[in-house]
Amino acid sequence: MDHLRGWIGREEIATDHVAAELAGRFRATFDEAPGAPCPGDPAPALLHWCLALPGALTRTLGPDGHPARGGFLPPVALPRRMWAGGSLAFHNILRIGDAMRRTSRIADVSVKAGRSGTLCFVTVQHEIDVAGRPILSERQDIVYRNLDAGGAPSKAPEPAAEGWHRREVLAVPPLLFRYSALTFNGHRIHYDHPYATQVESYPGLVVHGPLQATLPLRFAAEIHGVPPRRFTFRGLSPLFDNAPFFLNAEADGATLKLWTACARGPVALSAEAQW
Repeated sequence: MDHLRGWIGREEIATDHVAAELAGRFRATFDEAPGAPCPGDPAPALLHWCLALPGALTRTLGPDGHPARGGFLPPVALPRRMWAGGSLAFHNILRIGDAMRRTSRIADVSVKAGRSGTLCFVTVQHEIDVAGRPILSERQDIVYRNLDAGGAPSKAPEPAAEGWHRREVLAVPPLLFRYSALTFNGHRIHYDHPYATQVESYPGLVVHGPLQATLPLRFAAEIHGVPPRRFTFRGLSPLFDNAPFFLNAEADGATLKLWTACARGPVALSAEAQW
């Protein structure tokens, strides 16, 4: 643990150009007409997760499709890595043609005991700017854990409530594959069904954490008319391609509460949007 905590404070800077073609492909992935984005047009919300991506060589990827451990992120030995949640504050609009810069810093590394065993949490703080103009601040929570030990849970999870606003989503394999391509994500649980089910023992392909977060943010923007200025989310249970799931939303004062869940299933991701 002392070795892993030595990564706290480590920084990394990455840059990229917000291309019109990428914005169009992002919109098409979410069944939105790609249009003809021009320089200066607003980029889709959360497109920054498709920018300044590390380009690990294919031969250096691990058996799960992830890059080798170490480098900017600490070399946590636990086999499963996923986004546990995050928080975003949008200061200005990212636009087509912008030359963005992302400064990332390891803010914390901690270990906790969970129901499935040891959990290691890594908190990363990102700041994105364009020519010194702040665009957004983001906290990203990453969790590492062991493979499931097996056995039935001691208590069935409580089914999620239905929101005032509700929409069905089909997590079809082409959607998951396209999002993996947009984010240059080689993790095989999102596109390789035999690997996901036979090696990692999932019931189907796993819906990406950032994809699952992008859908309710887009839902919130549609309901309110404009994207939120603040957005927080927390992953609670996975979603798979073997059943439709639902976006749910309900106002709570000035906050729009959002959550995803399968029919009669527990909350998979909970989120809050504020303007």
